[in-house]
Amino acid sequence: MRFAKLVPTLVLVGFVVMACGGSGNGGTTPKKIALLLPESKTARYESKDRPFFTDKLKALCSDCQLIYSNANQDAPTQQTQAEAALTNGANVLVLDPVDGAAAAAIVAKAKAKNVPVVSYDRLILGTADLNYYLSFDNAAVGALQGTALLTALNGKANASVVMINGDPADNNAKLFKQGAHSILDGKVQIKKEYDTPSWSPDTAQKEMAGALVALGNKVDGVLAANDGTGGGAIAAMKAAGVKPLPPVTGQDAELAAIQRILAGDQYMTVYKAIKAEAEAAATLAYDLATGTAVPTSMTNGKTVNNGAKDIPSVLLTPVAVTKANIKDTVVADGFWTKADICTADFATACTAAGIS
Repeated sequence: MRFAKLVPTLVLVGFVVMACGGSGNGGTTPKKIALLLPESKTARYESKDRPFFTDKLKALCSDCQLIYSNANQDAPTQQTQAEAALTNGANVLVLDPVDGAAAAAIVAKAKAKNVPVVSYDRLILGTADLNYYLSFDNAAVGALQGTALLTALNGKANASVVMINGDPADNNAKLFKQGAHSILDGKVQIKKEYDTPSWSPDTAQKEMAGALVALGNKVDGVLAANDGTGGGAIAAMKAAGVKPLPPVTGQDAELAAIQRILAGDQYMTVYKAIKAEAEAAATLAYDLATGTAVPTSMTNGKTVNNGAKDIPSVLLTPVAVTKANIKDTVVADGFWTKADICTADFATACTAAGIS
């Protein structure tokens, strides 16, 4: 189920309250857990994070209530949504910030009401009042992208690379870039590099088009920080008549990206097990809402510094996906099914990749 048709309503309404099932706790007041996601341009949030989180919360707590919001990539909107959730009696905020620095104000509002905050996927910066951070090892994401690009370039001397990074307001984007540079610097020539506001594929396409003009279409590889920016870069190269397409990286294992990889248009993506991430967030939120002790095994002593404090952190492991291991990763995990991927246009490529 994709939920795409619900997005405009969610944005207009600001938040929805959804009962997670019938009451099973006698006369106790049902707990309210707020899930505040940043945007819907990246396909994962509505099609993966939200339903995985919702289903896990239902399984844990039949009479909990979910307060859900999507900020549509607008930090002031997210602030308003968070305040509305707190006014509505949220016991926990699970917050994926549009702007990591600006979201510190949301944490302060929650702290004033003794409501714990879990920073989900992206890190909230500059506040010692944040309770937990749950994400992936994001520098490792960039390192996987850089390593895969070097593999695809196969030792080509003085390879010319364009880097299409993510939103500069997103702390994860900085970590992806840091990880990629740790692998690429000194091994390739980074001819052009861009930070892409709002992770916009359209902006990425324009950035790549400008790079192609400046470089006379001579590009050996593209380090794109996610599948949306990678798709924009590929569209720009196709429009400019670049043949063959150079290797392009990505992230999020979006369906369109998996199909581009099968078709040979994109070299790789980074698969982050969003089901595991969302379910861990729902479990952590439930424990915090109910006053249950959070198992030490969740963090194993890991912390990430947000500029104000070492935040207890749950860090999951990302995986590089190329044509060679689509079957053993996203298909094996049920992230995408054969029916999702192997539409008529990709049936032959699926067979060649062993997806059957």
